[in-house]
Parts: sequence; structure tokens; C-alpha cells
Amino acid sequence: MSNSKTGSGSYDQVFAQQQDYIAKRASGYREQALKIYPWICGRCRREFTRRNLSELTVHHVDHNHSNNPTDGSNWELLCLYCHDEEHSKFENLVRYGSTEETEIKTSTYNPFADLKERMTQKK
Repeated sequence: MSNSKTGSGSYDQVFAQQQDYIAKRASGYREQALKIYPWICGRCRREFTRRNLSELTVHHVDHNHSNNPTDGSNWELLCLYCHDEEHSKFENLVRYGSTEETEIKTSTYNPFADLKERMTQKK
């Protein structure tokens, strides 16, 4: 009987690839963050279990995905909704600038200030 693709050699190769994948994934920042922090959204405080853990994301506080210190100081766990909101706020900051720097002064114009005079004027 010939050795087919489903033979033991192929199984060992697939198993080795799977183990490599698991090892690489375990060393990734998401897995590290999930080990460091409790499974709770940092904004809305929603709690997560293994069942819905895929809805919990790792947010990079400085928005630099290459900045992954092993102590987790640049990460926070956010649910999908809060993560989207955080990135929307950042995009608005980049696009429009800081809202703290821009002070909107209240209008002092009053279109009815001299209405009484105008009504009493004779044409």
C-alpha cells in the first residue's frame, strides 16, 4: 500500500505547522494582553468570557501598532464598539485638530437689538 497524502508523514507535518502557529500566536500582543489584563472593556466595563472573547480587542493607546512593550503599557482591552469609537475620535483629531485648542466664542450679535426703534421710525 502506497503512502497517500493523508499518511502519517503528512499528519506529522500538519501537526508541526499547527504547533508553530500556536507558538507564534501565543507570543503575539493580543495573547499577551489577554494574559495580563482582566477580560473587561476598559471603557464600558463589559465583561467577557471565552464564549465572546473574540469581541474584545487590544487597543494601542498611542495608535502605533509596532509599539508593543511586553509590560502592556501601550495596550488596553476594548470591546468592538468602544474600539471603533476610540479610533473615530482619533481620526477626527487628525482631520480637524484638537477641540481643546479651538475655543468657540458665543455670538454677541442680536438681530432684534434695535427692533423697537425701527418699528417707531416713520418712513
